[in-house]
Amino acid sequence: MKKGLRILAGIVLSVSAGIFLLSIVFHVSGIYYNNTPSFPVGFYKIIDAPVGRGAYVSFCPPRGEVFEMAMMRNTISTGNCPGGYGMLLKRVFAQAGDRVSIGRAGIVVNGELMPNSAQISADGDGHEMPQYRLKEKMLNDSEYLLMSDVNPNSFDARYFGLIAHAQIQHVVEPVFTWSD
Repeated sequence: MKKGLRILAGIVLSVSAGIFLLSIVFHVSGIYYNNTPSFPVGFYKIIDAPVGRGAYVSFCPPRGEVFEMAMMRNTISTGNCPGGYGMLLKRVFAQAGDRVSIGRAGIVVNGELMPNSAQISADGDGHEMPQYRLKEKMLNDSEYLLMSDVNPNSFDARYFGLIAHAQIQHVVEPVFTWSD
């Protein structure tokens, strides 16, 4: 019995050490693991590319009431960003020169309603969602509209609005993803 427990403890210790070392390797090589439904689940690597329409980006949310609420509800994770927020991954849907409006029916970019962009009134736990509004506006050089194109329930620009270029940390690309 004691020998079996020692073997099991050795296996658990070895697997734990392996996972820990793998996480260090991923961090050093600029690889993120995404397990949220806003992006396909999988691994994403930091790349040297400009921030532009269609790019996947990681960003630190700016300090504010809407992000405090999201963190308290575990909609976003805690992390190393200012305010204790975790980094978020989203896709760029609008940039400088694009005309954007945000309302209950969804997000309109250059006259086109974005798919899966209608605001929901409550999250899965029944909590009321913030209802961000933006009348048509032409974005300037420092503004981006970030959202998920795969999850109609994602916490994105529909609820927090535009993100400043200074908040964007990296452009990322999928390395390996899978669907549920």
